[in-house]
Order: sequence, then structure tokens, then C-alpha cells
Amino acid sequence: MDMPTPDPVVLAKKESLVQRLLSVLPPDAVVHDPVETRAYECDGLAAYKCPPLVAVLPGSTAEVSAVLKICHDMGVPVVPRGAGTSLSGGALPTADSVILGVARLNGVLETDYDNRFIRVQSGRTNLSVTGAVEENGFFYAPDPSSQLACAIAGNIAMNSGGAHCLKYGVTTNNLLGVTMVMMDGSVVEIGGAHLDAGGLDLLGLICGSEGQLGVVTEATLRILPKPEGARPLLIGFNSSEVAGACVSDIIRAGVLPVAIEFMDRPCIRATEAFAKPGYPDCEALLIVEVEGSEAEIDAQLGVIEDIARSHDPVELRASKSEDESARIWLGRKSAFGAMGQINDYMCLDGTIPVSSLPHVLGRISEMSVEYGLDVGNVFHAGDGNMHPLILYDANKPGDLELCEAFGADILKLCVEVGGCLTGEHGVGIEKRDLMPNQYGTDDLEVQLAVKDVFDPGWLLNPAKVFPLDVTQSRRGG
Repeated sequence: MDMPTPDPVVLAKKESLVQRLLSVLPPDAVVHDPVETRAYECDGLAAYKCPPLVAVLPGSTAEVSAVLKICHDMGVPVVPRGAGTSLSGGALPTADSVILGVARLNGVLETDYDNRFIRVQSGRTNLSVTGAVEENGFFYAPDPSSQLACAIAGNIAMNSGGAHCLKYGVTTNNLLGVTMVMMDGSVVEIGGAHLDAGGLDLLGLICGSEGQLGVVTEATLRILPKPEGARPLLIGFNSSEVAGACVSDIIRAGVLPVAIEFMDRPCIRATEAFAKPGYPDCEALLIVEVEGSEAEIDAQLGVIEDIARSHDPVELRASKSEDESARIWLGRKSAFGAMGQINDYMCLDGTIPVSSLPHVLGRISEMSVEYGLDVGNVFHAGDGNMHPLILYDANKPGDLELCEAFGADILKLCVEVGGCLTGEHGVGIEKRDLMPNQYGTDDLEVQLAVKDVFDPGWLLNPAKVFPLDVTQSRRGG
């Protein structure tokens, strides 16, 4: 994976840069020892690593502003970082960049239950947002698998979703406003504590922009009353293609579950060994959850069970208790960690029409044989957001490159069937060179022009999202 050659002029500025940063931040908020900067050398896409020039950990919007003013003045690239859980290399630094981490920005600033919003600092973890309101009967809907660790800043950068996004939407559907610091240090307020801010929809630009337009320091989020009840249904099949067809039929029937999750045999076995949720040993597994009153739940599950039976499942199990529900979800939430126990893997993220699930799953199986690399599939089937896990040996020469080529072909397939390159992980560096497969030259130019407006010097996360040869002139290359 190519990255820009570090700028020797910027590298030579390290000592003066550190001194200026220390003038606006506490000593423990400026990490510049080469050994200590290695803690920031990668994110969740750990196959690629590069320690930054410096890492900073500001504790307020004012400190973020001061840092960006210095970097802007000195022409130093800045890579914003939430919790470092990005799976697309969105927070991968370059050797001449400053990592700006928001982990110390973790407070709750305002909670308004009447108007159903919470305002938090952007370093707060996803799950702790719900933790701040659940005693009052509310929750924050987006729930990525990394919700225990991932930060709201990263969720906004990548427009994260999660298992329950089928009903409640992804981050952009639950984000009301942000406080954002521009690269020159100016602070702007976009959106607010209401559903439809006046003027241009700049919030729609910010959410999913991967830290390229500004650094979000505060976020106003929509919170929702907890549902009256919820119950998952476990459905096992002897074929991934049949499981995909079942998902398509559920959606076609007009039922709106809160979640439809898919796991195939490699993930089922790894998860069973790791978390012991009590899953059947079958080729494919669906977890379908519905919510509402008991009568609503029974009615919805009745329709779904009828659809599932028409596909001859090997197991059909509706949860009968809170403990059983927790165990069903424990396996799904543990899947990525479980797979990591058995093999190196790269987790992809592409989105397809739900009706294309059987075809795409079948084609991935065929490509697995062609490339000689195993694949585990675990994903949000209800909205077609796929997460193939390609297994490879990081210590075997050529295996990473083979894995990259296989992954590229899967993502190209997603585009070919009418889908897109990413659903919630972002483009980062992982899919950067595949952007022309989805967008034409004019489409890319419009996106580049937006960044020109927000960050004319191309100093914020400049090596991400767009192919390097397309952005070379803008990055001063």
C-alpha cells in the first residue's frame, strides 16, 4: 500500500514544532519520543504501520484550535484520530504528520430528554453515550461492533452503523450538530439541537468525510426512548446462499426487524469456541431481532418464522429469556475477536442490494477457491452491508498482497451488482485506489473541490480516500 514520501522539510521542523506545541499543551499531551509515538503507528488495519512525527492529546476545543493553528502555520499534515479502531486505515499516520487524538475529549456537556438529544465531546465512546442516558429510559441507536471502544469522532468520520442500523439508521441519521475546528484553527458550529438546520446541509458533508474537512470536538446526538421489548430469533441453514435468499424474502415481505445479522460456518465455529453462545453447527446463521410490545413482537416473529420455514432451516430458535437473548448477541458481538484468535485476517466493508446476497455470497466462495484463501462472512444482512474476513498469513511472503487483490475483487463485485465500496468503515487507504471503480473523473473532481474549500492546503488527512495520483498536485507533490 503506497503512502506519500515524507517531506524532508517538515521532518526537519520537528524540534521547533514540539516546542511550539508544548507552549499550548501540557507536557503529557505532546508525545514526541520515537519509541512512544509507535503507540500511534496504526489503527485497526494493523497490516500497515508508520509512527507519526508527533502525537498530541488536546483536552478542549481551544487546545485543538491552538494545535491546528500551529500545524497550519508550519505546513505540517495532521491526521485526526478517535480511538484507533478504524478498519480501513483512516487514522494511519505518515512519518511527517501529527496525530491529533481526541481521547481526552470525553465529557457529557448537555442532556435534554424533552427534546431528545445529548451533546458530548467527540472522544467519548459510543457505548458510554447510551450509558449516560439509559437510567432515564433512553439510548443512542448506532451500535458498531467496536462500540465499547470506538469514539464518536471516528463514528462521525466514517459514518458508522452497526447491527441495529436497519431500523434506526447509521450515524448520519442520528447526528444533529457538531462543533468543528478547521485546519486554520477557526471554530465553526454546524447544525444544532434540532432535526433540520437551516441553510446548506453541511452536516451531511462532515459525516463520513474521514477527518479531511475538520476536527470534530463536540457532537449533538439524537437519543431515543428504549423500546418496550425486543426478542431475537436464531435461524440456521445448510447453505449461505439460502440464508441470503431468506434475508431477501424477509425484506420483501415488508417486515422491518431492528436487525438481521449473518454469520457463516467459519465464523460460527470460531465464535462458538471463543464465546460459547450455543450456536448450531451449520453453514450459515441469521440473527433476526424485532421489537415493540409483546403482541407486536409475536406478530412480527410469526411472519419471519413462516418465511424461514419456507427455506427449510436446520434450526429455528426464538429467545425465551433475557439471558438467552444476551447469549445470542454475545456470539455476534464476539465474532471479530473470535476470528482473530485463529488467524490473521483483513475485514472488508462493501454494500450491496439485499436481493444480490445469494449471488455475491456464491461468488465470494468461488473466488476463495481461486485465490486459495479462506473467507469468513459476518455482516449486517438486513441492509446489505457485508464484512468478508479474508484469512491470510501475515508472516508468509506474498500473502498480504494476495489478500489485497482478493479484497479488491470482492469490492469491485459489490459495485458491479449496484452496491458501493463502503457501508460504514470508510475508504481510508484500504479502498482509496478503488474509488475510480465507483466514481467517474467528474464525480471525483466534485469531491476534491469540496476539500479544496474546507482545507485549501490539503493538510488534514491528505493521503486518504482519493488515489494518490489524483491528489498529487493538490498535496504539493
